[in-house]
Amino acid sequence: MTSQVPCYTIINSPDLEVTNEMQLKRDLEKGDTNVKIETLKRVIKLLLNGERYPGLIMTIIRFVLPVQNHTIKKLLLIFWEIVPKTSADGKLLQEMILVCDAYRKDLQHPNEFLRGSTLRFLCKLKEPELLEPLMPAIRACLDHRHSYVRRNAVLAIFTIYKNFDWLVPDGPELIASFLDTQQDMSCKRNAFLMLLHADQERALNYLASCIDQVHTFGDILQLVIVELIYKVCHANPAERSRFIRCIYNLLNSSSNAVRYESAGTLITLSLAPTAIKAAASCYIELVVKESDNNVKLIVLDRLVAMKEHEGMEKVMQDLVMDVLRVLAAPDIEVRRKTLALALDLVYSRNIGEMVLVLKKEVSKTHNVEHEDTGKYRQLLVRTLHTCSIKFPDVAANVIPVLVEFLSDTNELAAADVLIFIREAIQKFPALRALIIEHLIEAFPQIKSSKIHRAAVWILGEYVEGSQILEVIAVIQQTLGEVPMVEAEQRRLAGDQTEEQKQQQGSAGGNAAGSAAEGSGSGNASNKVTSDGTYATQSAYSLAPVAKAEKRPPLRQYLMDGDFFIGAALSATLTKLALRYAELETEARAQNRLTTQVMLIMSSILHLGKSGFPSKPITNDDTDRIFVCLRTLSERTPEAISVFTLYCREALGKMLDAQHDEDQRMLKEKQKATAKVQPDDPVLFAQLSNGRDNQLGENVFESSLNQALAGSKNAQLSDVASPNSKLNKVTQLTGFSDPVYAEAYVNVNQYDIVLDVLIVNQTNDTLQNCTLELATLGDLKLVERPHPVVLAPHDFCNIKANVKVSSTENGIIFGNIVYETALNTNVVVLNTIHIDIMDYIIPASCTDTEFRQMWQDFEWENKVTVNTSFTDLHEYLKHLLKSTNMKCLTPEKALSGQCGFMAANMYAKSIFGENALANLSIEKPVDDPDSKVTGHIRIRAKSQGMALSLGDKISSSQKQSVQAA
Repeated sequence: MTSQVPCYTIINSPDLEVTNEMQLKRDLEKGDTNVKIETLKRVIKLLLNGERYPGLIMTIIRFVLPVQNHTIKKLLLIFWEIVPKTSADGKLLQEMILVCDAYRKDLQHPNEFLRGSTLRFLCKLKEPELLEPLMPAIRACLDHRHSYVRRNAVLAIFTIYKNFDWLVPDGPELIASFLDTQQDMSCKRNAFLMLLHADQERALNYLASCIDQVHTFGDILQLVIVELIYKVCHANPAERSRFIRCIYNLLNSSSNAVRYESAGTLITLSLAPTAIKAAASCYIELVVKESDNNVKLIVLDRLVAMKEHEGMEKVMQDLVMDVLRVLAAPDIEVRRKTLALALDLVYSRNIGEMVLVLKKEVSKTHNVEHEDTGKYRQLLVRTLHTCSIKFPDVAANVIPVLVEFLSDTNELAAADVLIFIREAIQKFPALRALIIEHLIEAFPQIKSSKIHRAAVWILGEYVEGSQILEVIAVIQQTLGEVPMVEAEQRRLAGDQTEEQKQQQGSAGGNAAGSAAEGSGSGNASNKVTSDGTYATQSAYSLAPVAKAEKRPPLRQYLMDGDFFIGAALSATLTKLALRYAELETEARAQNRLTTQVMLIMSSILHLGKSGFPSKPITNDDTDRIFVCLRTLSERTPEAISVFTLYCREALGKMLDAQHDEDQRMLKEKQKATAKVQPDDPVLFAQLSNGRDNQLGENVFESSLNQALAGSKNAQLSDVASPNSKLNKVTQLTGFSDPVYAEAYVNVNQYDIVLDVLIVNQTNDTLQNCTLELATLGDLKLVERPHPVVLAPHDFCNIKANVKVSSTENGIIFGNIVYETALNTNVVVLNTIHIDIMDYIIPASCTDTEFRQMWQDFEWENKVTVNTSFTDLHEYLKHLLKSTNMKCLTPEKALSGQCGFMAANMYAKSIFGENALANLSIEKPVDDPDSKVTGHIRIRAKSQGMALSLGDKISSSQKQSVQAA
């Protein structure tokens, strides 16, 4: 027994005050038309909220049904749809015969709107006793002059035939003859839809007779034809050759919806290269021409799904240039997906063309101010980076384009360029001279301290031979006059510094001509006063205007208190001096360069302590610079090897670790799409459940599986298995309570369905047994469950739907109210806690993105580690399992036992929220039985997400402690 009733119309109604039935009757009897309309609306909302007014039916039949107002007629259709039409014993109410007669008259009404809307209402009736007297009138509507009435008459016959075929036994023949005579597309579509589901043979015969005219049909009919061809060809593969040409023709339809469906159907029916190419080209055209970004993303997902299929990927590789046309779209998400798809498809033959297109896109982003321009540049940089690493031949063409980004104001794009340059210069020794040359050219134009710091490191590590002196000259140019403290003192006193003299010298030639022209007028110049008279103004009478002094970039960073760049610069200069000493045999030249370098370092130290900069130099930076000075003065072999060898080795190891991680991820993906091995079992289509192959199998089945399984990659068998249900059953009342209740909580993405089992454990009949629920958190109850009557020791299932709007711990609580012959009783229910783990899925991001999000997110929750685990790695595994997060720190960085572990974790919710976590734990190495201690810091954009994850970690820790 269940409390489910058929319902087609959902009306959102806020909490209403329950109105007196007598008041409603009075308004329906004596009110004017507007009062009747408002009262009828209130009655409909009350009925949907679970109230019962059996006495109103006769009042509405007598005083409202005869009214000819169209709004009232419309509302009455909804009222008769939702009102209970049967008595307690399941028999049809006598009053419904009068209603049936009224609707028979409406089916013969001269107004076509009334006829059509009444026919639509009849599609929703489930009582054959009401439909039987109306059948002659419904049939007569098939010959009505207006297409609105005819198409709704077809739908009414279709639903009646589907539910009660004995009421219209000749339905398919009737509709087949109707289809032959029709010209209106909507009528033909509805008629063909009925034949598709009721009598496929007739539908096929009709399609075969007009297969050459299909391209002239309307899009609504073409969509139904595509569905028919799909179903027929899956059921009977021998029919493919008969209808596949029709699908090819529909790829050129004027309707985008038809083209999309046709392309999807074509690749499920045929894996021939021509079919794959035609379908992929059709998808690409749709993405390019469609303006809606959501449509673009959906179609791109279809192209990505095609690419995952090994047989299709090879054919799609030739379409890379067509895919890149989608970059014309302004949306950043569309561009991101397009570049990722193109990167996966590109191969050695068309990489050159792709790089040319990306270069053009890079040039288009210059001088364009848009909120997403910076992100798009970053995407292009990363794509060109990956292209160069995958195909080293194009690296030489890409490097000059990317180096231009170093002077960009967008620091993220410039940082990505340097990451690329660092990897390229390490992996491609042949390109080092070219990269260094371009980097030296771009060095003075860099605008960010962070970028300058990384560029300085690369120059110091990889510059060789004659370029060493060139790099030191560029560094001196961007640092300014040395010693810096004396230069700043002169600047403060108003004297000319070396830079100003040089600037004046370069500008002298330009100034000579203008000075000659101005010599005739002397120092005085004429000015016009406010009253229009002339006044003479002398240069000696003007007050001096203090100009903001523009310093060289590196000097400016130091004056702003950023001495980290000074420490990095010292390390670079030390490396250059040591390398120059190996190349240069003459001691004087060696000493000259070393002295020059040591002067710059000591000058940075002096400036840091002088008080000129906005912040003084830190102790760490001071120590690093002193280490560099000491290395240059003492030249111990250990220190020299650290500077000249170990830095580069460390970079090589890091890049190798990244490469190994990428290869491991690639292997994991390949494992997911495993090949069919010789000893694998043979799959029979008739015995399979439709979830083995997304593209080649039944798409309707796979979409149903996905809808059932929710956001996770669960399988239909897992969802339907009783074991998974038992894991999610919550007991709501005690076994000794008069009413026992338990709930199965089923989470389907944004919806939670509570399937509540209620058992009457008494010997009395429980009247109006109602499940009353309330929610806490971002949960909303969609509708109130209907009251039920429970016989002694009877049971029923009541379903309640709850909407979820964010990732936050929610609580559902409530009670069961029931009436016996003597009194009304209430049983309070146990609370149901909604687990946020159903909405969180592991995700990955780069270190830069993680740091940026960590900086941007304002909500932090710090959880203290309290666990019985004695192994750091075991605790990390337990944490990842209980929070559904992914560890971003590579395994190599976590390997080994040092008594301390730090790891970054990341996850995303299905609502698009990001969750970051930083784990910092430790235990004494010499005590194997000691427990893990430390902290977990969680950051999220919303407070609810941060608190909910913290609660989840705390509860999982308690469970592990109790288990121990």
